[in-house]
Amino acid sequence: MANQEVLLLQPVANLGAEGEAVSVKSGFARNYLLPRRLAVPMNQSNRRYLDALNQRRAERERDELAGAERLAAQLKKTSIAIAVKTGEGGKMFGSVTAANIIERLAEDGIEIQKKQLLLAAPIKELGKHTLEVKLNFDINVSLNIEVVSENPIDTEEEDQTSEQ
Repeated sequence: MANQEVLLLQPVANLGAEGEAVSVKSGFARNYLLPRRLAVPMNQSNRRYLDALNQRRAERERDELAGAERLAAQLKKTSIAIAVKTGEGGKMFGSVTAANIIERLAEDGIEIQKKQLLLAAPIKELGKHTLEVKLNFDINVSLNIEVVSENPIDTEEEDQTSEQ
């Protein structure tokens, strides 16, 4: 198969970032990259365009890094509490998911995306938990959350009731 050199106009997963010149199979370029305007064929005029794209990409990455650093500073100071319904003995009904955490952060004015919150499984226990938030390829922040009960848990009353 013949290869074709193309200039990427947007980041493409497992291929390259915006402004990179990559060599791909001709069919992939012709049938996927070019019709979706993710890339343009590499020629003399596009080589000059490459410099402009690289400069724009550097500015965008610098702005994203600055924004991620501001958000990281905000998250380091943040500790949230999420109230959940519980049954007897403090057993939770349901679980705390990434969507619940993101919604709670939004109430405090902190906007993150679901894919940035590294939550392996929903939280099913009361107490303090520490989660990782990946803001950028090199910026990770720990987020402290506390899952608390909406209704008071009276273990002493339950103990007295069971003794009688």
